[in-house]
Amino acid sequence: MRRATIERKTTETSIGVTIDLDGSGSYSVDTGIGFLDHMLEQLSRHSLIDLTVNADGDLHIDAHHTTEDAGIAIGQAVAQALGDRKGITRYGQALIPMDETLTRVAIDLSNRPYLVWRVDFGRDKLGDMDTELFKEWFQAFAQAAGATLHVECLYGENNHHIVESCFKALARALRQAIEIDPRKADAVPSTKGVLGGSL
Repeated sequence: MRRATIERKTTETSIGVTIDLDGSGSYSVDTGIGFLDHMLEQLSRHSLIDLTVNADGDLHIDAHHTTEDAGIAIGQAVAQALGDRKGITRYGQALIPMDETLTRVAIDLSNRPYLVWRVDFGRDKLGDMDTELFKEWFQAFAQAAGATLHVECLYGENNHHIVESCFKALARALRQAIEIDPRKADAVPSTKGVLGGSL
């Protein structure tokens, strides 16, 4: 049962996340940030990970803390649900078109977090959300999930399409990486025999 529940409380945010890696892509998301909710719904739907997120953050300041902490909590839930990462495919990649935009994501669930972010925006905001916060979410997720994550928008003009294609590409890459490899379901996918830390 690859499920996890995370409760993360600070003076800035209170976030609860529940995931099921072997779900059907059902979701219930409420962060108080409409555009972020939409992106997390895309993440769930296209990864087939069941996702529940409830966040109460200091949105009277701005969306930074809630966005970053949601990324941390979701990443922690993924890491917890993966356990020792035995049997997973480990790697995943996706190339996602969305109208004029094309985005590529590659992921390694190595437990060595790293983010490469090659995404540019032509506007400072999408709705009420600062576009710079999307990198913060991906950074927080990669760090907490223990993922090496490369996100690259190859081209695009519409900022909504650029962001959405990033989340959809992450979803599809993650879906591949968490799958159990039937040929090696009993083994950690590393010659070290373990996936963790700086090993």
